[in-house]
Amino acid sequence: MLRRREQPTGTSSLWPARWPVRWLPRQPWSEQQPTYREASPAVIAGAVERASARPSGNWFVFAASREIKPSRPHGFMVGGIELVAWRRPDGSLKVGPGACPHLGAPLSLAKVDRGRLVCRWHGLAVGGDKDRTGWLAYPGHDDGILCWVRLDPAGGEEPTELPVVPDRPAGARVDAVARMTGRCEPVDIVANRLDPWHGAWFHPYSFSDLRVLQLPQGAADADEDKFVVDVTFRLGGAIGVPVRAEFSCPGPRTVVMRIIEGEGCGSVVETHATPITSDGGPRTAVIEATVAASDRPGFRGAVRAASALRPAMRWAAARLWRDDLAYAERRYELRSRGGFTGTAQ
Repeated sequence: MLRRREQPTGTSSLWPARWPVRWLPRQPWSEQQPTYREASPAVIAGAVERASARPSGNWFVFAASREIKPSRPHGFMVGGIELVAWRRPDGSLKVGPGACPHLGAPLSLAKVDRGRLVCRWHGLAVGGDKDRTGWLAYPGHDDGILCWVRLDPAGGEEPTELPVVPDRPAGARVDAVARMTGRCEPVDIVANRLDPWHGAWFHPYSFSDLRVLQLPQGAADADEDKFVVDVTFRLGGAIGVPVRAEFSCPGPRTVVMRIIEGEGCGSVVETHATPITSDGGPRTAVIEATVAASDRPGFRGAVRAASALRPAMRWAAARLWRDDLAYAERRYELRSRGGFTGTAQ
């Protein structure tokens, strides 16, 4: 069972045991238990290497499902390829090259008309059912929270019909998607997430009392090759929510944190690292989906207020990644100039 922090003297009568929140005794940041000895570079590198070897089927996350509207196209880049996405009249996702095949105008500025894109430069329509312009769509997939595109030249793997979508909680849930961009490669994002030991040191405003209970076992199966941690999520002030969570990589550019015990059991945070371009140095998009669930009766109220909660959820994710992108960018900088050895013990 999940550890429960002892309550300070005098609070037991005010802090019912059934409450999911717990009192956090005050402790100076510098007096935490150091984690550098446990944070083995070899363990992290091995987990990253095994994740990188897992197949993706050439699928890349590029946006939240809510971002792709039926009224206008959505332009973006993946692996240096200019792309555009929009919705057909039936709501289905359409993805293809972002340049008009006539004279290269940006189709992100086109008009959506009866499921087609009509270029604003000369009126060429592409993406219809009987397209004869030479414009060819790419496979796309909307999983209900995130949108994916399959790019075989960029992925370089054996293609699959569908992407590997992590298991998510069923029933009542609230989801939000945040997007940030950093000057690093996807592997730097994955390596950052596969270092759970930095959580309470680097993000003391969000995490406390973090202990790694299980290391990856070196298994090919992502469900077995995982970190398990106990951690308390800070809610502000001296209160927090203790949970047990696991970190695993179902694919080379995805890290999933799942709560396996405690409040919000089953909730997931999916971190997807999508390469944008390598021109002038690599740029990577971090697209993070938080899918929160709870079996508490009051959670249905949160579901009804989901539209009001999403900005706060996105803000919390962006706050963490503001710091972690600096961490990932630093890793890339040192690695690219041969200055990162990762041998300190």
